[in-house]
Amino acid sequence: MHPLKLVIGNKNYSSWSLRPWFFLKNLGLDFEEELVYLYENNTDENLSPYFSNKKVPLLIDSNDPENILEVWDSLAIIEYIADSSSQGWPKSGHARSIARSLSAEMHSSFDALRNAMPMNCRKQFPDFVISDDVQQDIDRIVSLWEFSSKNYASTGPWLLGEFSGADAMYAPIVLRLNGYGAKLTGFAADYVAMALENKYMKEWVEAGVKETHIIDDDEIVLR
Repeated sequence: MHPLKLVIGNKNYSSWSLRPWFFLKNLGLDFEEELVYLYENNTDENLSPYFSNKKVPLLIDSNDPENILEVWDSLAIIEYIADSSSQGWPKSGHARSIARSLSAEMHSSFDALRNAMPMNCRKQFPDFVISDDVQQDIDRIVSLWEFSSKNYASTGPWLLGEFSGADAMYAPIVLRLNGYGAKLTGFAADYVAMALENKYMKEWVEAGVKETHIIDDDEIVLR
């Protein structure tokens, strides 16, 4: 058994699970993965041993067998991993603050986009009609990406140059913007294309495509 275990939901749908998984993978950290299919008859039973209120994702750190630690919520897991591994946030204090601001805004905002465009690795919706409120969310996200890239990205193609927690937090947005045919230009278009080619993003999507479980609420746009 590996001392780090990440409990996640369906790879096809669970945007919250993608974030810490993508973070751990891109940092090169080894961990055990436990996938619990959501909204199934045995979901509550499978998650009931944990303290996360039957929610995913959940990180279990058993490096100290006498003091096993559970960390839940995507952003909290990212912060914990960054603290314990001393990587994952920009080294510059200014850039690190911006990365955390971007991550916090992703965590708390963009409800219109989340509700209208569920993450779905199996489907593409090139003719999806983007409403005004969803477009406002997209415009804000693009402005955040352009701001961080223009002012803080000098060492690589990610939002703050090198890969950081901010990129993990926006990974599901990359899949949504691509899947629903959002019209992007400039850095946003380049960023989405680059992130989609990341080997771990491809690994996640390929696994999601192979899943056969259906969550009806996240398939509503198909009707």
